[in-house]
Amino acid sequence: MSEGERVIDEVQKHWVTYVWPTVLTVVGVLLVLSMAVLGRWWWVGLLLGLGVSLTGLWKAHRLHMDRFVITTMRVFRVHGVFQRHVATMPLARILDISVYQPFLGTLFDYGHFVFESAAQDQGLRDIRFVGDPNRRDLTIQRVIQQAGVRASVKRTEEEE
Repeated sequence: MSEGERVIDEVQKHWVTYVWPTVLTVVGVLLVLSMAVLGRWWWVGLLLGLGVSLTGLWKAHRLHMDRFVITTMRVFRVHGVFQRHVATMPLARILDISVYQPFLGTLFDYGHFVFESAAQDQGLRDIRFVGDPNRRDLTIQRVIQQAGVRASVKRTEEEE
């Protein structure tokens, strides 16, 4: 982080994204436990169970390593386990933020951000499965306003 930059919010993936990796891990454990009833084919249960469990754990770890960060100067996404990928967008480049909440997102309070900027070829366009997306959208708008990137609208006495 550069001098004077503060982290405002660090966003992890919503808990709903961990459902499928958890299901995979549990199924893998059940397959390992099935070794007791497979007789001489016990090794099939072991190999399948370990494979499915490790796949579920790997998927959960990849989700855990995927972060979206809002600072006083920029927004960025960091993801990757062995190779880190960082996509950054200065606040001044953000032209528009769209928040999409599918039906399940409305029920479980998550949504997807779509950032629009002048350069449409950026690595930070879609941020998926953001918890409490409306509050986070307001946080980004507030930070942009406080940074002075956009002029604030002042009401005149005639408008009031």
